[in-house]
Amino acid sequence: MSRPYVLYGAEVSLYSGKVRAYLRYKDIPFEERLATLAVYREIIVPKIGRPIIPVVLTPQGEYLQDTTVIIDALEPRFPDHPVYPDTPAQRLVALLLELYGDEWLVMPAMHYRWQYKRQNLGTILRAFGDLLRPQSPAWLKPIIGLLPAFKFGGMYQHYFGIGKPMHAAVERSYEGFLDELDAHLAVHDFLLGSRPSIGDFGFIGPLYAHLYRDPAPGKLMRERAPHVARWVQRMQHPQPLSGAFLANDEIPDTLLPLLTRVFREQTPVLQDTVRAVAEWCGANPGSETLPRVIGRHRFTLEGDSNDRAIQPYSQWMFQRPVQYFQQLSDADRARVTPLLQRVGGLDALNTRIITALEYVGYQVRPVR
Repeated sequence: MSRPYVLYGAEVSLYSGKVRAYLRYKDIPFEERLATLAVYREIIVPKIGRPIIPVVLTPQGEYLQDTTVIIDALEPRFPDHPVYPDTPAQRLVALLLELYGDEWLVMPAMHYRWQYKRQNLGTILRAFGDLLRPQSPAWLKPIIGLLPAFKFGGMYQHYFGIGKPMHAAVERSYEGFLDELDAHLAVHDFLLGSRPSIGDFGFIGPLYAHLYRDPAPGKLMRERAPHVARWVQRMQHPQPLSGAFLANDEIPDTLLPLLTRVFREQTPVLQDTVRAVAEWCGANPGSETLPRVIGRHRFTLEGDSNDRAIQPYSQWMFQRPVQYFQQLSDADRARVTPLLQRVGGLDALNTRIITALEYVGYQVRPVR
């Protein structure tokens, strides 16, 4: 019997939840190892180049980092019940929802974790203490976790542009999202039928580690959106290799409010990121890779505006649905276009990618 895969992650980690749920659904044999300080120092930083999780070690000795890269590497190796639909509308929608989950829902995830300290702090400090000193007694772990938790929790507001002036907007947006997703999940087990798609795995990262497990947002989810809470439980303990996508490439009407929200909230930021990436690459023609942040730009959420970091990685994720749509046959594009017109997404998916990016060697770089 071959060795199992190894997942270096943590329950408290947003993106670890995405990969863990995927491995369980695909029935891939794996062991999860807590990403302690020693693991970061001895394995992750030497192999990846920076302290980041999740990381998957394959039985062949490969180190895979980034949730989308991990899933895309494993899908051909475990082809039964693929998480990418093979019909045009469903595949496009799944890519869009993965993008929203990975790159936009991280804002309410971080907000609710760190702005509701009275309810969440004990849970958070114990988790950080466990990462640093797992062998320590339980009473000591919150003390150990105090400094790194507050250091980590102090960075996100400026990065995502969701400081105090944006708190109410973040909560209005998330509550609206919860209501829309709950209405959909009252009818369907997953986003596109009885089988989870890549869109479901994009959602589960923020909706499990932060917004379900942390006490304050977990209470909100269970009370306001019980169908979402039950979906989280299904995603964490799936029936492996089961279910099917809806027949005839159907996109249920219950998903249309969510898709409208995606295009209203997120894609203006992504389109401006495409512009900023082209300008940065033009001004830095000799650079092999792009930094994680290349400046700041304005965004609007629920009528309120602020500045946030420009993240080239987000363009790389945005390219996936854009390029998929633009490479469709004329007939398939004609079938998908009415849906995009209904949800306000046709302009976004016709975005011209001026400087295409690729993810190589754990970094984003221009395609040469």
